[in-house]
Amino acid sequence: MKSLNYRKEKIADFLFYTEGPAIDSKGNIYCTTLSGGSILKIDNKNEISEWSHSDCPNGQIIVAEDEHLVCDVKMKAIRRFGSDGRFIKNEVEKVHSDVPVFCPNDLIEDSKGNIYFTDSIRDEGKVCFLGITGEQKILVSNLDYPNGLVFSHDQQLLYVAESYKNRILVIDLESAGKMHGDYDVFVELPGNDSGRDQDNLPDGLALDIEGNLWVAHYGMQAIHKFSPEGKLLTSIDTGMPFTSNLFFLNPETIFVTGGYGEPGPGALFKINLEP
Repeated sequence: MKSLNYRKEKIADFLFYTEGPAIDSKGNIYCTTLSGGSILKIDNKNEISEWSHSDCPNGQIIVAEDEHLVCDVKMKAIRRFGSDGRFIKNEVEKVHSDVPVFCPNDLIEDSKGNIYFTDSIRDEGKVCFLGITGEQKILVSNLDYPNGLVFSHDQQLLYVAESYKNRILVIDLESAGKMHGDYDVFVELPGNDSGRDQDNLPDGLALDIEGNLWVAHYGMQAIHKFSPEGKLLTSIDTGMPFTSNLFFLNPETIFVTGGYGEPGPGALFKINLEP
């Protein structure tokens, strides 16, 4: 494993543990505070404001017209907000494809507007599909706390963190909402020396421009970089004992959410990768 030069900068401290990092078309950054109930906005001057509110907002994405889709754990819902923070409607609430939904955690949109999301519970977790036309499917069932999601660049592969198995799965998509065969294990993650499951727990995922997979490793105070073949290339200490999620602002800049405990406090870091 190679060492990597980087600079780490704390953008903000928060009362609550943070999740759901995203960026809109104007360059504003957003994150959620789960137990704090807030969706926060950090503008280009690093000024922080409460953009909107939900019961327990977790993963979020920003879609067309700068609308937000936000997973709410307490409401068992995926909620749509306008660009001004106004609540529009629930896209998913308590049931999906005639199956109960317990804990929507993270979500991703493909290039056609179809949505994939995880229902994060122990042993019976699911990866779900919501088509642009309203079609509902359960892609995979009986996972042990599925969590973060990310596509390969060609969107033929969907990577899923299975937290309590401490591994990343890969789903080969034949077409939107349709798997080609079964899922595979992409990589087993390094384990915490404590031996306790809760001290591992891969969470959010991101892909860099070279197709390397980055994993926020909750409990390991780290983000890891894996090659497209599954080789661990490097790890970065985030400084946050509970590292939840990450996204690339540009090829050299990563924003990382998480915190020092749950329900808090939380923080947002910027990591600048150096040549």
